[in-house]
Amino acid sequence: MNHEPSSAARPVHVPSQPFSDVTIAAYYYPCLHPHERWDSQKYPGFTEWDLVNTAPSRFPGHVQPRVPLWGCEDDSKPEVMARKIDAAADHGVQVFIFDWYHYDDGPFLEHALDKGFMQAPNNQRIKFALMWANHDWYGIQGYDPREECKLWYPGKITPATWDKITTLILEKYFNHPSYWKIDGCPYFSIYDIQVFLESFGSVASARAALEDFRRKTTTAGFPGLHVNSIIWGQPNLPGGTTPADWPNLCQELKLDSGTGYTWVHHGALDSSTFPITEYTRGRDRYLQVWKESLSKMPMPYFPNTTVAWDNSPRAAHSVPWTEPAPHVVNPVLIHNTPQAFGEATRMILESETFQKLPHKILTVNAWNEWPEGSCLEPDTQHGYGYLEALRDLAS
Repeated sequence: MNHEPSSAARPVHVPSQPFSDVTIAAYYYPCLHPHERWDSQKYPGFTEWDLVNTAPSRFPGHVQPRVPLWGCEDDSKPEVMARKIDAAADHGVQVFIFDWYHYDDGPFLEHALDKGFMQAPNNQRIKFALMWANHDWYGIQGYDPREECKLWYPGKITPATWDKITTLILEKYFNHPSYWKIDGCPYFSIYDIQVFLESFGSVASARAALEDFRRKTTTAGFPGLHVNSIIWGQPNLPGGTTPADWPNLCQELKLDSGTGYTWVHHGALDSSTFPITEYTRGRDRYLQVWKESLSKMPMPYFPNTTVAWDNSPRAAHSVPWTEPAPHVVNPVLIHNTPQAFGEATRMILESETFQKLPHKILTVNAWNEWPEGSCLEPDTQHGYGYLEALRDLAS
């Protein structure tokens, strides 16, 4: 299979007016430290590094395993997080949006934030925020699509858990001096709005739950709460569904903004060209969806830029790679060079739609989605290339 670089893999265009007024917020997936839930799900000491390190090449030209330049570090250690913070801040990333997990029976993967980031001596260099990853947690680590996909932790919660979660967030996170705020209002994002609705039984009850969180936030002395929703059309995780009428729902819930998590949620992958999809095809598909629908939301939509997609490390080694299969056998985005990533990001930032936003915010997938192949964090193939592409745009 010939994987020659496409015409999009050209040097990053540095504009005459740099995008110094843009807030770049990268998603942080905290999967790379030991956790008691991992111990019970898999085996003692498991992390998703175990999948990344042993990922096989699935087809000719497939680059696996991907090797982190800094090694397979434990991101619950403050000294490890400190290097990440410095690298992000030095290259124009101003915010880590942590994927934050909390179910009816408690938190999951919280140590990267609680022990790593919040104890890092340099955490004042970058802001952080929470994206509540309230989706169902299925056992897709080492999954074979020919077998049953087991549900480990349901995303649906009780109102009592919501009250506990919001109190915890206010007391533990919002008051931290590095917590990200928009116009003084703490930013809080919800990944799966459909699961959120199911937790409360109706749109009206879900809106009331958000209003209760807003009241708590203002009572605590903040001018308000900025509620964001991840907006997507195509789920990439088992059990995922999406509302039929996003604009109306966003209006009824009185959301403050929307954004994306990955281009894959908006049809970036082309199954007809399996096992690959051109990065420029994914880019153009996202730009089309953004122009035609996402920019027409009743509140600001902050666009997303995506480094890559390759979630093959999560598939069992024995899985045949002949056709797509949920949820771990997908086309891989190819030719996603740092130059191509920089060009795609520049196209978003220079667009008239972006320039009209009241707050120029861009989310990035991702800082370290190693099991899904989308990382700003340096590896041995591209070094700091993706971070340098952002730095060239911002400086």
